Amino acid sequence: MINDQRLSQVVIIDIQDKLVDVMPKNEIKKVIDVSNILLQASKLLEIPLLYTEQYSKGLGTTVQKLKSLLPHHAIEKKTFSCLDEPKFKSALVKSRPQIILCGLETHICILQTALALKAMGKEVFVVEDATLSRSSLHHQNAIERLRSEGVVITNSESVIFEWLRIAEGDHFKAIAKLIKS
Repeated sequence: MINDQRLSQVVIIDIQDKLVDVMPKNEIKKVIDVSNILLQASKLLEIPLLYTEQYSKGLGTTVQKLKSLLPHHAIEKKTFSCLDEPKFKSALVKSRPQIILCGLETHICILQTALALKAMGKEVFVVEDATLSRSSLHHQNAIERLRSEGVVITNSESVIFEWLRIAEGDHFKAIAKLIKS
């Protein structure tokens, strides 16, 4: 299965200040940077985007580097699966069955959301280089489990270049600059 720009929507899950603080320092910067590129590409290509915050009163809000790119408010949740939050479910674009997931933590909210979306009949893609858990063992376990459940494990560049389909035009040039930076 390949991503299609016209069928995709992006979901950023819980990349919040206090969660970021407990992640492996050398890896979380990359996750934020990759998520930033994915956000900019989706914005340029007019791909719908949702983002969540898990109990923001306790865990803080979405990190500023990403929040500055987001045009609307986060969907607040206390549930691990985003689908258990009614506002999230109703905010999904019904005509876009491909859900691209990134965020924190892979073995909790990403895993439960991906499995619930898959059970709904959605085509679910987890962007491995834009997900993370406090423990690399937990992250790898979740990735293996997701793969065994039929969720597509991918990476940011694969997603973006599948959206583009062709190495020409203004969108390609702008996104190529993003990725090289």
